[in-house]
Amino acid sequence: MLYLASQSPRRAELLTRLGLRFGRIDLDIPEHRQPGESAEEYVRRVAREKAGAGLLQVMSTPGAVVLGADTEVVLGDEVFGKPADEADAAAMLCRLSGRTHRVISALSVVSAAREAQAVSVSHVTFAELSDADIADYVASGEAMGKAGAYAIQGRAEQFVVRLDGSHSGVMGLPLHETAKLLKEFGITAAAARGACA
Repeated sequence: MLYLASQSPRRAELLTRLGLRFGRIDLDIPEHRQPGESAEEYVRRVAREKAGAGLLQVMSTPGAVVLGADTEVVLGDEVFGKPADEADAAAMLCRLSGRTHRVISALSVVSAAREAQAVSVSHVTFAELSDADIADYVASGEAMGKAGAYAIQGRAEQFVVRLDGSHSGVMGLPLHETAKLLKEFGITAAAARGACA
């Protein structure tokens, strides 16, 4: 049985696109970067902690496999998490305006017997944003609760001049890497349907 260790409706929606059946585990894992920890190491660690905490909750389920994921927006070496408030969201978007940033999505899949990880790194270039562009976007409410204060699958798509990488990865769950990793654990849409591989 596959479980998604995430509260994110976007991740659940993306995982559904793979044709998989899965349960949800809601966790509240602290997301704080450690001193000296690189941005990629941080994202990998949080994904691993989510998967591990999720597995502890479903250990009694035979064959439980847990998928944990974390996605962060990174400019230079600075990690942009979720904005604290509207002013913080506007400040993030102002910093991203006219620049290229990385979006790092890490996956961790764990079972009682093994674990595996994958990372997707995408480069996103924003157009120059006016103060009005930023104010209108923040006022829409879409910026809140999103790493880097934007949702590429929503109104912020109009800000993206170039995307080099995974669109689903920027949304929060890189589907190519997810499908490949889950296949290593014998989890595929065909297996979920009981069909031949």
